[in-house]
Amino acid sequence: MNDVILQLKRIKKSFDNDTRVLKSIDLDIQRAEFITLLGSSGCGKTTTLRIIAGLELPDEGEVILEGQDITRLEPNKRNVNTVFQNYALFPHMSVAENIGYGLKLKKVPKGEIADKVEQMLRLVQLEGFEKRKPDQLSGGQRQRVAIARAVVNEPKVLLLDEPLGALDLKLRRQMQLELKRLQKQLGITFIYITHDQEEAINMSDRIAVMNQGVLEQIGTPNEIYYRPRTSYVADFVGNANILYCGDGTYAIRAENILMNGETVCVHTASVVEKSFAGGQLRILFRLQDGQSITASRYGIDSDIQVGSELKIGWLPEHAVKVVDDLS
Repeated sequence: MNDVILQLKRIKKSFDNDTRVLKSIDLDIQRAEFITLLGSSGCGKTTTLRIIAGLELPDEGEVILEGQDITRLEPNKRNVNTVFQNYALFPHMSVAENIGYGLKLKKVPKGEIADKVEQMLRLVQLEGFEKRKPDQLSGGQRQRVAIARAVVNEPKVLLLDEPLGALDLKLRRQMQLELKRLQKQLGITFIYITHDQEEAINMSDRIAVMNQGVLEQIGTPNEIYYRPRTSYVADFVGNANILYCGDGTYAIRAENILMNGETVCVHTASVVEKSFAGGQLRILFRLQDGQSITASRYGIDSDIQVGSELKIGWLPEHAVKVVDDLS
């Protein structure tokens, strides 16, 4: 893809306490792509989204949409819509009224509104729900209504601020697939905010990892996971082992740690702890130089005992050299 729809150029932002929230953000976003801003709380991702939406003004820099500088344009004059975590549906309105509200404000004819609402209901698979109120819907259904209301106006860009955060794990995973399906069907650029690295990997065409107001790395899920640029990215996306050697810092994924003579790159390690989570057994080792390292395997247990010593290692190609800090 080389069709840029949105550009952030040297965006900087500080708040009243002089805390620099964004430290010169540059980002080109492609037409019809699903890009995720990923990072922990306070990294600047929501501030970035609010600047794109026009809800915050940057101290410096430009927001360019389809070649037009919209940095200081009012939110309702940008061809950009936002879906928030709490959905912000009108409780006294029906599903159909919520979806058609923006069109009504634009004085679109009633017949056209009805046609577009019906089309949106089919798209989000809520036919037959048009007369229900929000409190008669499940969390996933409310989320679909919020998306339908946002896309019925045919925005160039849809901003989604952790819209799945209030859902339980099973529903959240189901809605990840639904959102991705909707995005591809609509052909609208989605800019998605989350702190959940699994969610970002599952849904995104590209991921922009943020840390302390800096874009640490931008790339495909595969690039972010297997070729992290910094120790922060390696640790935040997939919890890689960070090891310090004489000539640099290296990231090694837990699933790539080999045990019991499975490799020629051998280190003696003692077993500190075993735990089970997410379908995987995780074994914590301590190397002779004091550094800790975690290995993971599918299963719930192993013959390896806490307190024992064994040989562990990794293949050279699985040790990725990373930079310690960009912020």
